[in-house]
Amino acid sequence: MAAMSGKIVQNVFVSQWYPQNRQSSAQFQGDHFAPYMRKPLPFQGGKLAWTTVPSMHLRNLSKYQSGFANRRTIHCNAAPSTTALPSLGKVDFLKLQNGSDIRGVAIAGVEGEPVNLTEPVAKAIAAAFAAWLVEKKKADGSRRLSVSVGHDSRISAQTLQDAISQGIASAGLDVIQYGLASTPAMFNSTLTEDDVFLCPVDGSIMITASHLPYNRNGFKFFTNAGGLGKPDIKDILERAVEIYSKFTVEGLATSQEKASASVKRVDYMTVYTSDLVKAVRKAAGNIEKPLEGFHIVVDAGNGAGGFFAAKVLEPLGAVTFGSQFLEPDGMFPNHIPNPEDKAAMKAITKAVLDNKADLGIIFDTDVDRSAAVDSSGREFNRNRLIALMSAIVLEEHPWTTIVTDSVTSDGLTTFIEKKLGGKHHRFKRGYKNVIDEAIRLNSIGEESHLAIETSGHGALKENHWLDDGAYLMVKILNKLASARASGLGHGSKVLTDLVEGLEEPAVAVELRLKINQSHPDLKGGSFRDYGDAVLKLLESSIDAVDKLQKAPVNYEGVRVSGFGGWFLLRLSLHDPVLPLNIEAPTLDDAVRLGIVVLSATKEFSALDTSALDKFVQES
Repeated sequence: MAAMSGKIVQNVFVSQWYPQNRQSSAQFQGDHFAPYMRKPLPFQGGKLAWTTVPSMHLRNLSKYQSGFANRRTIHCNAAPSTTALPSLGKVDFLKLQNGSDIRGVAIAGVEGEPVNLTEPVAKAIAAAFAAWLVEKKKADGSRRLSVSVGHDSRISAQTLQDAISQGIASAGLDVIQYGLASTPAMFNSTLTEDDVFLCPVDGSIMITASHLPYNRNGFKFFTNAGGLGKPDIKDILERAVEIYSKFTVEGLATSQEKASASVKRVDYMTVYTSDLVKAVRKAAGNIEKPLEGFHIVVDAGNGAGGFFAAKVLEPLGAVTFGSQFLEPDGMFPNHIPNPEDKAAMKAITKAVLDNKADLGIIFDTDVDRSAAVDSSGREFNRNRLIALMSAIVLEEHPWTTIVTDSVTSDGLTTFIEKKLGGKHHRFKRGYKNVIDEAIRLNSIGEESHLAIETSGHGALKENHWLDDGAYLMVKILNKLASARASGLGHGSKVLTDLVEGLEEPAVAVELRLKINQSHPDLKGGSFRDYGDAVLKLLESSIDAVDKLQKAPVNYEGVRVSGFGGWFLLRLSLHDPVLPLNIEAPTLDDAVRLGIVVLSATKEFSALDTSALDKFVQES
């Protein structure tokens, strides 16, 4: 046990120090990337000054200590907790639901976006989750349930972490704070069995708003059964309404003191990253440094994914010279941490080419999405990433079903079914929808090992259907390492060869047709009813158009093939928008498909088709 001391600490944040630019990577190898303990000094010019104490000094800390006392340390740009109590204004809790997540505005200053995710709101939601969890676990009082809490690099993270912790503790549950963490790690903490790290926990909360702007934040919830679904989130928010209504300013003022005995701190990311390293070593035949000689650069976009370079790649022997934006910064000063964002993909591609790297890896803010770039600058995202992962999975599990979201291409279907010998099950948008569908298929006897969205969300059966961008990249690293160990190839050409034969469209566009909810045509009805009416008319009009064919199996919107390509018009999962995806072999063919949609929707005055008009007229 002595060797494990210092893993659990209190009143400090165990942090990973990442150089913003790793051009002098040699000096940062090995032990220099061990965790650092950071101690705050007074504010200087509006920013915190830091001193650093090497992690070896943590060895003298006790196994754990409890309490909030004197804890003012923060990660990255996160704002310190404030002692001023926010007002208990009226809040529409149900509007905070975003599918299977909770999202809101946590920072003031953006015009037209009033703050609705306050500390009292967060505390009420946490207490509601605790009550929900006690019911689900059928807790009989024989032991205290525990909940882990982590956050990404957002500037509101620290304040919300304290509020969440107080809410959970006020409900009589233990709180284990992880500080800066990834969403996949939070789910994983419900599965890990390790008493030293107080695992497994009964439930977990990740504070994140994915790739949304700096002023937003939100929560994701997990148990060992996976992420909570839409009905669960609605249930929690309804409970939160009642809890919030009973709050008093005096009660909130004393909640921090009362909660102190229930809060502990753990460096859980050590466990999570260690598991990733073990997975790659195992795939390569238990070689200690299976990536030795590989040059791999990481772009974390100033989110929570900077750990991957120093804590995963370097222990495996990879050189990470040229990695960028690893420093957590909740203002996201360099680019949006989003593998679907063109500027983000341009940044990682440039880093690969400039540094002559073998591979580039990019994550979103909370590391549940990812993408890659090969040595030639070819991107592995969207359909190409799905094709690559399908090729890897189908080598291991022949004929298995690959579940994807609805906007995947016809060329991907041909690749999976004709070249790889698998089955492509195109389902709905939404990572939870895709994962739940894969689980359902397995339950009825149809084998599926991969559920993946074009957004970069991906989950594997072997990884407990955990939506994990880092694990997707580990599967790719496994392929690199095992191919070299077997003498089958070196470098990212191994990956490029796996997607050879994937047909990709010359033209691919996505347009957003917005529904004006204030338009008289809605007559007080919902935007969903209006959107459904648009889709029904479009579907009925297709039969009258030559050379068009509706998809024989379709789970979302209206999908039509014709003119050598296809289009899909669907209703957004959360917003008053009808996204339109078009893929075609030529621009003229794409315009023809756009005209079909435009003709069918022209009588809907509340539908803003200006983006489609512009595409048709200017193309």
